[in-house]
This record gives sequence, structure tokens and C-alpha cells, in this order.
Amino acid sequence: MLQSKIFQIASETEWQDLGEGIQRQVYGYDDRIMMVKVKFEKGAVGVLHQHPHTQISYVESGVFQATIAGEEKVLQQGDGFYVPPGAVHGVVCSESGVLVDVFSPHRGDFL
Repeated sequence: MLQSKIFQIASETEWQDLGEGIQRQVYGYDDRIMMVKVKFEKGAVGVLHQHPHTQISYVESGVFQATIAGEEKVLQQGDGFYVPPGAVHGVVCSESGVLVDVFSPHRGDFL
């Protein structure tokens, strides 16, 4: 079975530069689930996309305009959202921040 280390230490977890003001840290995962932190600079765009994974995201910091299946909402620290499998979704960051994303099953394309 695919599996991450048991503990993930922030200072020891590599940030992957995705370009366009976005960086990603992959935290714990196995075949069924994965947690990822995504850092956005002000103005960065998580372009509209879709995938077969269920996604739940938590706004750790910042302000984001989220679009999910055509519905838009401004979200800030402490808010969150659910993305059903296959739903078109994306965000625009209006105040620099971090999203904590959880996927089921894991995102093999992130490894």
C-alpha cells in the first residue's frame, strides 16, 4: 500500500513551486486519502479544473473567491468548501493565504 511518513514536519516538508504565485506541500497520504497545503500569493489563480477525486478544503489564511460548479462565494480564514467528484472548480486569491486540501482517493499526480 502507498503511504506517507507517519509524521510530517512543516520545516522538513518541501514546497513545490507550481509557478504563477502558487506553491504546494504534500502532507499525509495513503491510497484512500491525501492532505495538501497550497500557498497563494495575492492575485494567484487556481484555474478552473475538474478531477475524479472528492475534495474538501479549509481556508487556513487569506481570502479566496471560490467557484464550484458555477456557484461563487468569497471565503476567508476559517471557512471551507466541498468539491464533489467531477465538479468544475477553482479559486482566485484576493489576499495572500493558504488552503488545506484533502482528497479522496489520493492525488497520484501530486507524487
